[in-house]
Amino acid sequence: MKKFLLSLTLAMPLMTHAEGVERLKAFFQNTNSIRAHFHQTVLDNQGRKIQEVDGTMQLQRPGKFRWDYNKPYVQQIVGDGEKVWLFDPELNQVTVRSLGKALGTSPAALLAGNKEMEKNFVLKDEGRQDDLEWVLATPKDKESGFEQVFLGFKNDVLQEMELHDSFGHMTIIEFSKLERNPKLAQQLFKFIPPAGADVVKE
Repeated sequence: MKKFLLSLTLAMPLMTHAEGVERLKAFFQNTNSIRAHFHQTVLDNQGRKIQEVDGTMQLQRPGKFRWDYNKPYVQQIVGDGEKVWLFDPELNQVTVRSLGKALGTSPAALLAGNKEMEKNFVLKDEGRQDDLEWVLATPKDKESGFEQVFLGFKNDVLQEMELHDSFGHMTIIEFSKLERNPKLAQQLFKFIPPAGADVVKE
């Protein structure tokens, strides 16, 4: 389950101006870094809650990001621009993969990737009966593992993200205290495996 969550959450936050797709594109022109808190809930294909976790995220485009899970357990995902490191302190295990494989057509490409979103995703405005403005991103690659990604905005700030995978699971990520273009230390995006950790390459 932990590895499942880590793979899902390579995808994360945003911030645009009102009105869907065009404002989503504007995000890439005007946002270079993000810092936020998040609350993540995973539901199974019956709508039952199977995991809940809180943490913080930081992102520096292109290709650098850091997700720190703080409770109920501690884990880290660090993208250094070339590789992505997934660290589970409880198992003392590090999983490392190339950035290209980790991003690919995954939702992370929407946030930490380059400006060629429409090369990998079909984007459209998505109306819902709530107070958020939603954008739907559908991966063009059917093997990406995700079927749909929804991004909900309010007052130019990303409030919520929904990831629907090919197994029928839904991951809901709610953002708070989101900062746009904070100055982030590059050291945040460097990861050195702890001594004695089991390193697995994918």
